Amino acid sequence: MHWLKSVCIASCLLGIAHTSWAGVVVGGTRVVYDGSKKEASISVMNPEKTTPYLIQSWVEDASAGGAQKAPFIMTPPLFRLDAGQENVLRIIRTGGTFVENKESVFWVNIKSIPASEKSDANQLQISVKTRIKLFYRPASLSGSASDAYKSLKFSRSGNQLQVNNPTPYHVSFYRVSVGKDEISNAGMVAPQSSLTWTIPAGASGAASWQAINDFGGISADASAPL
Repeated sequence: MHWLKSVCIASCLLGIAHTSWAGVVVGGTRVVYDGSKKEASISVMNPEKTTPYLIQSWVEDASAGGAQKAPFIMTPPLFRLDAGQENVLRIIRTGGTFVENKESVFWVNIKSIPASEKSDANQLQISVKTRIKLFYRPASLSGSASDAYKSLKFSRSGNQLQVNNPTPYHVSFYRVSVGKDEISNAGMVAPQSSLTWTIPAGASGAASWQAINDFGGISADASAPL
């Protein structure tokens, strides 16, 4: 009986795992809005065989914690995505005043709600919200976004590590390390700004880092003595 109980528990856990992996797939980890263009876009796909989803999308102002309305609309803002289908969400600027010498960042939100079947039985519906960064990139910026991580300046003061970003681009970190010790949740450094972390106890050596590019790929290693 003990082995049967173990098999049942494992089966239930496997079913939960499959459910958590199912759902709508967003075609990117970030969106770059080229200031010289009229719009940007990102795809959403429903890989399910039978289940349709209701898709809702909107943009939030990252600097205000979502409290202010962002100067963008997403279209279509609400639609049904049938099983096996794909659609493209368009992001259109509606106004707003942006600084023209560096990027601005916003949040793209995409919520997927599975359809429910007609039944008298109780049903559990779980909606999933995907949140990715939207970078508004003015057309006049100099340099290359893909090379911005190479220009970062690192310095150490006691147990604090600081990075200064002199470029007009956001740099999202995949990894930041001091010697062999990695900084947890390195995050992102804004353009023409700095960011400070606490160094793991006992860490020593040079700083090394990798960044995430516009396409979600990982950059080559870069390093600098401290």
